[in-house]
Amino acid sequence: MNKKEIEELIKFVSKAGVSEVSLETSDIKITIKNGTTRVVEQVVSAAPLVQAMPQVAPALAPAPAAPVNDDSKYITVKSPMIGTFYRASTPEKPNFINVGDEIKPGKVLCIIEAMKLFNEIESEVSGRIVKVLIDNSSPVEYDQPLFLVDPS
Repeated sequence: MNKKEIEELIKFVSKAGVSEVSLETSDIKITIKNGTTRVVEQVVSAAPLVQAMPQVAPALAPAPAAPVNDDSKYITVKSPMIGTFYRASTPEKPNFINVGDEIKPGKVLCIIEAMKLFNEIESEVSGRIVKVLIDNSSPVEYDQPLFLVDPS
């Protein structure tokens, strides 16, 4: 199912006056809800996602992945979303964390801005920050390494 077919389905559902329609095939599941905030929710199965990712990811992934291979004893904190990485809440305020800082689960590590929303990224591990792998105000991809943490 391509983008045009999905758009046509949305128009049809909105004209039909139904509140919700679900469509599922072997490779895609779409739920369309008529409401004020959410119109389309799309979940693609793992098989098409895996086929699409290698075409885009190899060009972006190798550079940040290199430091991760240097020492396998470190835990890699990865980006949970696509967006813009910020080390502090504003340019005037200090960074949330710096190299050498001790962290515990729940500690805010950074902010990732996605679609004009600022999402605080909290630690899920305890340890000491060994390296910050991303420059401030840089774009990040989903699952891109952000920090190296020494758990000992």
